[in-house]
Amino acid sequence: MKILILSNYANGLYLFRRELLRAFEQEGYTIAVSVPTDENCPKLRALGVRVIPTEFERRGNNPVHDLKLFLRYLLLLKQEKPDRVLTYTIKPNLYGGLACRIRKIPYLVNVTGLGTALEEPGILGKVLLRFYRIAAKGACCVFFQNEANRRFMLERGIGTGRDRLLPGSGVNLEENPLRDYPSERDGIIFLAVLRIMKDKGIEEYLQAARQIAGEDPGARFYLVGEYEQESRALYEPQIKKLSEDGIIRYFGHINNVSEVMGQSHVIVHPSYHEGLSNVLLEAAACGRPVLASDVPGCRETLLEGESGLLFSARSAEGLVQAMKTMLGFSESRRQEMGRRGREYVEDTFDRRKVIDAYLEEIRKEVNRQPGSVL
Repeated sequence: MKILILSNYANGLYLFRRELLRAFEQEGYTIAVSVPTDENCPKLRALGVRVIPTEFERRGNNPVHDLKLFLRYLLLLKQEKPDRVLTYTIKPNLYGGLACRIRKIPYLVNVTGLGTALEEPGILGKVLLRFYRIAAKGACCVFFQNEANRRFMLERGIGTGRDRLLPGSGVNLEENPLRDYPSERDGIIFLAVLRIMKDKGIEEYLQAARQIAGEDPGARFYLVGEYEQESRALYEPQIKKLSEDGIIRYFGHINNVSEVMGQSHVIVHPSYHEGLSNVLLEAAACGRPVLASDVPGCRETLLEGESGLLFSARSAEGLVQAMKTMLGFSESRRQEMGRRGREYVEDTFDRRKVIDAYLEEIRKEVNRQPGSVL
């Protein structure tokens, strides 16, 4: 069997789905991945995956560019003739899903998050929802990563009767072991791991770091993540200034995130929306308390007051208060919150559960032919 995966980001596949790719290989499947070219593609090739460069704008809304992507997918399906197709993220879900319907190739859609356009009312949101209904109508299965996203889409006729809820991408508990809690003798380190863009809450994190650093010299702030190209000009000068002032230590894009988590005391994730936050799962797995925005995809990853604290999304004030609350806890309580988080992900988010769900759906015989496009 040949499986084709359509996605918008090579590193996301490598970081959170490489175990799935290995499982497919062990089943004897041939795997090809269609993604835009970047520095992370060699990581996928090292797994024995054939990478097909497919350039497109991940976040642009240019209809001409999107039409070109749709036509690329149509041609790709004709050339590759896969037995199953997996699509991840909005554009591959929409344009790849529609192309699979037209080519009558069985496909599975993964809703890894809704995004701002879908969550907020408006013309664009309505158009995207109608498009999603059309693109997902012929899917063998529509995977969701949290119950709120699932309910939102099902209420709008997307994935009805063919949906399945996953615990996000899960977390590899062996590669993310419980780590000793570091000494707090030199202060408490808050760490944010995120793509540097507005929707991930970078503005709130930078503002909170400025305020807390001015009030509590014992608090320190780490930041890991790469710039989204369209956000670099706005945020790079701010981060550079905070680094020069000694408020933030910026690591950039690194491959050893778990090691930096192990050096930190509290993990912060101020995202506006998520499918299910891999950062928060990995933070809990290594035994760190978390501060997370109170949105679907974040709130499911923690036990409020036991393994972490929630704060209002888009609110620097809310994040500041959550940081102050965490700083007010005793060291032993912060350690216990980390241990409780580890127990929770072991019980609920083991990545092996996700792999088993995919394999089960892939093995199913698809007797139903996709319906009409309109």
